Amino acid sequence: MAFTYFFRDLQTLELICGHVIPDLHAKPEIKIWDAGCAMGPEPYTLAMLLRDRMDQLDFQKVKIQATDIDGSDLFDKIIFAAEYPREQVQRIPTEIFAKYFIKLENRDYYRLTDEIRGAVIFQKHNLLTLNSIGKDFGLILCKNVLLHFNEQERIDVIRMFHDSLIEGGYLAMEQTQKLPVELENRFEPVVSNARIYRKRIDQG
Repeated sequence: MAFTYFFRDLQTLELICGHVIPDLHAKPEIKIWDAGCAMGPEPYTLAMLLRDRMDQLDFQKVKIQATDIDGSDLFDKIIFAAEYPREQVQRIPTEIFAKYFIKLENRDYYRLTDEIRGAVIFQKHNLLTLNSIGKDFGLILCKNVLLHFNEQERIDVIRMFHDSLIEGGYLAMEQTQKLPVELENRFEPVVSNARIYRKRIDQG
């Protein structure tokens, strides 16, 4: 899904920073999977918001694995370079933009700082293979993709996300996407004003 932009759905991202990250803070590594990242605005937005709330040492623990099916074969290059034209960065709050972007010479493009770039790694991935990119994620975001899947595909993908999370890990979805009834026993809502869920601790 290529339609996204910096600081899209800021409410959900702020709630993640306020409710999810403090719970993961004590872990030696904060592993995050951003599924359906397009050209990188969402994972980089989250990285900037986290850095704004963390000192340098704590931020080094943040590892965001960003994935997308990337039919254009362009996302890897764009995300690695972390260079965006003026029109794509105009939504960013002025104080954050000043901290984390550098104007490129001879072009109307802006590059993210090395610290922010280093927190995000991209890989091409098709969610419908149902093959996870890894395990033990503290947080999985999937906010731009699920609406394109049919109901059974959504159930299968979210089940795969569930298996990829640590016990008590978190899943954040698009505001318009409800958790399928079939999976309600696997997650519990965290807040009432966003689709953020916590993986239930295994009672067995």
